[in-house]
Amino acid sequence: MRHDKLERELGLLLLLAENRGYTLEQICERMEMGHRNFYYYLEFFRNCGFIVEKRNGIYSIDRQSPFFMRLQERIDFTEDEVLTMRRLLEASTKHDAVATNLMKKLDRFYDFNILADNQLRENVAHNVSALYKAIKFKRMAVLHNYHSPHSRTEKDRLVEPFTLLNNNNEVRCYEPESQMNKTFKVSRIGEVEILDDGWLNEKRHRTVHTDIFMFSDEEQKTVEMLLGSLSYNIIIEEYSGASAYIEKASGQQWLLCLPVCSYTGIGRFVLGLYDDIEVKGDDGFKEYLHKKIAKMQSY
Repeated sequence: MRHDKLERELGLLLLLAENRGYTLEQICERMEMGHRNFYYYLEFFRNCGFIVEKRNGIYSIDRQSPFFMRLQERIDFTEDEVLTMRRLLEASTKHDAVATNLMKKLDRFYDFNILADNQLRENVAHNVSALYKAIKFKRMAVLHNYHSPHSRTEKDRLVEPFTLLNNNNEVRCYEPESQMNKTFKVSRIGEVEILDDGWLNEKRHRTVHTDIFMFSDEEQKTVEMLLGSLSYNIIIEEYSGASAYIEKASGQQWLLCLPVCSYTGIGRFVLGLYDDIEVKGDDGFKEYLHKKIAKMQSY
């Protein structure tokens, strides 16, 4: 039936828009479809104006796609208005569950891979708002009076900002002068000036990721495993960000599909609870665990 096909199209669209780092095999398994049907749907999405991306074998749909942008315009809030509403809501989240739900809805609707979803600090809100605009419209910017503790200097930095990180406390930029990607602390910026000039080096932009274990790298790998009750409860309690990557599997098992920058953090977690976890992938992680176990057995 056409309704069944539409349900599958919408389900795949939502899965890709969540941008959780799924590979082709993982997507097809979750959607219960073959590779040919998956490619058919991707072509259909492209024809409808969606921006389909593939990076390092990971598929996603860019939330800057025209459909999402038109949907956003219907709400008729500017970025400044959204930031203001969010700060007001944050002031009442400790006492008001309704405010918490509203803030989550704002995050889901306006977080187009730019705004982080945690607390905005009042003293950097203006710079965060300016950086958000520079990123959204792909403009160059000047970070005036940026204080560097290493060189003990304050100087203006001409940059191409492209990602806000770490609860909006850092911004990832490409600096043409040094021809390097760098991470700048927002709290060390005197003022952000947005220029009329657009990005000139977008192909050189390299973001840096930080996983839930606080390991950082420009590349990520996705590990997959089944958790029992004990390991599920521990990872939820100790790493709050993990809940976004967990789905109920069956009975007393939960499926964790987690992007990581290093096998070290997740490896320590798995080895400490090995009898409550069934590792599914990836192959690199399995090899990492085998080597760790072999090394421990040699003692």
